[in-house]
Amino acid sequence: MAVLRDVVFDCFHPASPARFRAAALDGYEVGPYDDGELERLRREGIEEPEDDSSVLVRPVSGAAPRSFFHKVPEPRSAKNRVHLDLWAEDVEAEAERLVRRGATRTARVEDRVAVADPEGNEFDVLPAE
Repeated sequence: MAVLRDVVFDCFHPASPARFRAAALDGYEVGPYDDGELERLRREGIEEPEDDSSVLVRPVSGAAPRSFFHKVPEPRSAKNRVHLDLWAEDVEAEAERLVRRGATRTARVEDRVAVADPEGNEFDVLPAE
């Protein structure tokens, strides 16, 4: 039986949505840039982590799925086919917090708020069950 390990996002500037997701999710962080990671970037001709073409967002502890944000040359051309919904005790407060982090509020539908990350990928903030 398979186990979900990674969720991969294609994006134009991986550092922006990676930082956003790490800040949006409780218990996640952008993978650290230790000497080995910085050397990997230099081999690819990249001098700054901000320009990394593949950014990892990982759980601080536990075995929750990781996310990778990979640079692709083409812009997103239509509505994303998969999105990850978030649970929050206070949907409005969480939506506002995400907007302060770079999200765009797109709609309010019943008990959920639809938002988009800095690259326009849509997702919903739902009330925790």
